[in-house]
This record gives sequence, structure tokens and C-alpha cells, in this order.
Amino acid sequence: MDKKVLITGGTGFIGRNVVNELIKRGYEVHSLVYPPFAPEQEGLVQYEMNLMDSEAVNKFLSEHHFENLIHLAWYVGPKCHVHDLNLDWTIATLKLLKSFKESGGKCFVGAGTISEYEYKYGYLLEDETPTDPQTLYGNSKNAIFNIAKVFCKQNDITFKWPRIFNLYGPNEKTQRLMPTVINSCLKGEDVKVSDCLKFQDYLHVEDTASGIVEVFESDIEGAVNICSGKPVQLRYIVEKIAELTDFDGNILWGAIPAAFGDNLVVGNNEKLKSIGWKPKYTLEEGLKQTIDWWKEYNKGELINV
Repeated sequence: MDKKVLITGGTGFIGRNVVNELIKRGYEVHSLVYPPFAPEQEGLVQYEMNLMDSEAVNKFLSEHHFENLIHLAWYVGPKCHVHDLNLDWTIATLKLLKSFKESGGKCFVGAGTISEYEYKYGYLLEDETPTDPQTLYGNSKNAIFNIAKVFCKQNDITFKWPRIFNLYGPNEKTQRLMPTVINSCLKGEDVKVSDCLKFQDYLHVEDTASGIVEVFESDIEGAVNICSGKPVQLRYIVEKIAELTDFDGNILWGAIPAAFGDNLVVGNNEKLKSIGWKPKYTLEEGLKQTIDWWKEYNKGELINV
């Protein structure tokens, strides 16, 4: 395999870990970045690029000729599941794939999502569970999946679609569940959460990144769930964080509405395990590592350290 990889979204929550995993495995990583750039490191080459500028993207690809592309970039700002920018990113992604093909691309890895599935089935399996997304984000990703798999087949491009489930770890956005609970516990504040009775599937971001790279390196094609395969109740996660931070304050169950209505959403990860992937962290180990990271990040502001 060519040891040179082009990546988009390489400075994001998942992307920075994918970059590190690729470099660890000996790849030369070329990253298209909308500033700010990542810190410089050996094995990483960064280029400033607005992926919405399809002419600039096409020019870059025609000049550089990459065989391997891992496309992770997408809009992840406020209201990302319903925002009109999902349409722009769908168009930009398809134009990127077309330019990649025209410049001699051989292997396309796109970032799929749990949001492509119809959640009511609970247990989600790549080639069996219907994909009937309920959001613009999920529909946008699934539209790319359906178009790209045919386009790649027609043009002899290997097509891989890691479907990323719920994840956590260092650098996660502060408003998400884990960082919110961790920081409230560390600061000795009331922990305000929903009833947390739902069951979800969570994977540490480093394990998510290693899963994506395993899919890239393997012979497997099509959709592959990147998940733990283990349902965990959100209440267990909150209580475990409280235990690991020695929190003795109030947990206000039901203080905020639940973010989703489905009681169980968990993925089957047999495909991922079949190519040799194993997680580095148990949930408790991952939570400990993430708590330690937040302690360091928030140094000087904390009580329970």
C-alpha cells in the first residue's frame, strides 16, 4: 500500500487522532486544513484549503496526485443535525470525490455516521438495518454513501465507509454529556442531566481513530460500524464519573430534557473485529484518561483534584 495519505478534517476531534494513528503506523499524512493548523509534527504536511472552493480543491489534487483519501471534514457547529450547511457539505464531498477520481485516486474512505440508521430497530447492523435517517445530517451522509459506493465501483476506486457511533475523550466539545458531567464534578457544581435512562454505544476517540485506520488498511469495503458493540446506560456513565472524581455533590436527574427518544441504540461491531481491531480502553479506563485530561486542561480552576 502507498504510505502517503490525504486527509480532510485532520484537526477535528476525531481527525487529530486519526492523523496520530496514521503517523504511528508509518504513513506520510497530507492534511487539507481550514485554519487554525495543527501543531507541526514529523510525518505531517498541512495545506490551507477551503473545501467549499471546488476549483481550488480540483487544482490541488491535479497537482499532487494522491492514491488514498480519508475524508472526515464536515460541519459540526450549532444545530449541525438540521443546518442547511449539510447540503453544502454533501455537494462539496461529491465534488471532492470526482476530483479525486480524475487525479488518479484509488482508495476513498468517507466518514459515515450512526445517524444514517433508523434508530427504532435498536441493534444496528451494517448490511441489514434499514437506513432511514430522521435528520438532514443523517440523510446527507447516507446520500453520499449511496452515490459514492456506485461511483467508486464504476471507477475502480476502493470504497470504505466507517460508520462512526457515539464517542468521547480529550478535546470533546464542552457542551457534550461527558465533558459537562466531568467538569461539573471537578468544579464541585450541581450536575444537571436528563433522566439518563437510555442505553447508548460509546467508544473512546482513540479507539474510534484506530478503527478507522484498521478499515483503511484492511481489504474490507463498504459500511463498517465503528462502535463498542456494548450498550451502556447513560446513568451508569454519570455515576461512574462522579465516583472517579470523588464527587459528593448533587446529581439533578431530569434537570434537562433528553436529547433523543430511543431507549436503546447500539451497534454490531463484528465486521470491525473481523479485521483484527481491538479497543485500547475499557469504558472505565477511557473515562479515567479523559478525566485526567480535563484536570490538566482546567488546572487552576478545579476543586476535586
